[in-house]
Amino acid sequence: MADVLHVTGEILLSEEESVGELWVVDGRISFTPPTSGEVETVHGFVLPGFVDAHCHVGLDAHGAVDDETSEAQALTDRDAGTLLIRDAGSPADTRWIDERDDLPKVIRAGRHIARPKRYIRNFAHEVEPEQLVSRVRAEARAGDGWVKLVGDWIDRERGDLGPLWPREVLTEAIAVAHEEGARVTAHCFGEESLADFAAAGTDCIEHATGLLPETIQTFADQDIAIVPTLVNIETFPQIAAPAQEKFPDYHRHMLDLHARRYETIAAAREAGVRVYVGTDAGGSLPHGLVAQEMEQLTRAGFSSPEALAAGTWGAREWLGRPGIHEGEDADLVVLAEDPRADVRTCLDPEHVILRGARVAGR
Repeated sequence: MADVLHVTGEILLSEEESVGELWVVDGRISFTPPTSGEVETVHGFVLPGFVDAHCHVGLDAHGAVDDETSEAQALTDRDAGTLLIRDAGSPADTRWIDERDDLPKVIRAGRHIARPKRYIRNFAHEVEPEQLVSRVRAEARAGDGWVKLVGDWIDRERGDLGPLWPREVLTEAIAVAHEEGARVTAHCFGEESLADFAAAGTDCIEHATGLLPETIQTFADQDIAIVPTLVNIETFPQIAAPAQEKFPDYHRHMLDLHARRYETIAAAREAGVRVYVGTDAGGSLPHGLVAQEMEQLTRAGFSSPEALAAGTWGAREWLGRPGIHEGEDADLVVLAEDPRADVRTCLDPEHVILRGARVAGR
C-alpha cells in the first residue's frame, strides 16, 4: 500500500466550495503535497463520508443482537458510504466499535426511553412518567450527547396514536438533559406529541410525519431539527395493516400520514426547518440505505445539492463532527459522477475511504 493517497478531481468542501486535490498522509487530510513517500492516486467527485443520523447498530426487530450481527450491520453501512452514524437508540453495548478503525464512527443516544407496553418489545427502558427525569439524566450521562425518547405510539384504549408523556414531565426531563450537556430527540409520528415536544424544548424529532402548518412554524422558530426517515415512512401501510380491523382509527391515521409525507417534509423545508438524513436501519429495515434516503428527500422538493448537504456537510456540522478539513481523518466517499447533478450517483461509490484507508468501493 502506498504511503500517500492523492485524491484528485472535484473535492466538494461544501455546497458552494470545492478544490481540485488533496493528499492523505497517515490517515489524515492535507492540502499540501508531501515531500516524500510512494503516492497512489484516485480520481472523482469527493464528498465527506455520508451521515446516517437515525440508525440502530446492535438492534433488530426483536431487540439487541450479538456483536457479530452488529459488526455486519456496521460494515453494510460503511460499504454504502456511511462513515458517521448517530445511533438513535440501541439496547446493545456497541462501544467496542470505537476500537475498530475499519468501522464507522458512532454517536450514541443511549437506549430508547418509553412507557411500559407503549413501544416495541425489548427496545426501550420502560418507565412511568414519575421515573422519566431520573432515567433521562442517566442516559444523558451514559450517551454521546444525545437522549432518545419515544414520544408517541398506539394507545389501545384510544385506538389511535397517543402521546406517552405529560407535557410538564417532558419539560422537566428535557431541561435535565440540557443540564447534563445532552440534546434530546424523540420518535413522533402523530400531531399531538410534536406540539408537546416543541413546547417542552426538544432539539430534534425523528419521523415528524404529524407536522402541521402551526407546528412547522414553531419548529422553524425554535430551530428544532427533523430527521424524517422517509425510507421508513414508506412502510407505514405495512406497519398499519395488521391493525385495520381492531384499530381502524389508527390504521386510517397512519395511512394519512403516509399519503402526505412528501408534502409535509416539503412544507417544513420551505419554512426553514433543518432536515437531515436518517434511515431508521436496524429495527425492521436493512442497513446501507443512506443514498436511498437522500433520493427520497428529492421527492419532497429538495434539490440534489440540498439532499447531499442533509447527509454530508450540513449533518456533520449539526452533529459537531468535521467534514473535509486540514488535519482531520480522511473519511471520504469518491463518486464517478457529479452528485450535485443527480444525488442517485451516491448509490454506487467508486471508493469509500475511512481514516485514510480504502475500505470499500468498486
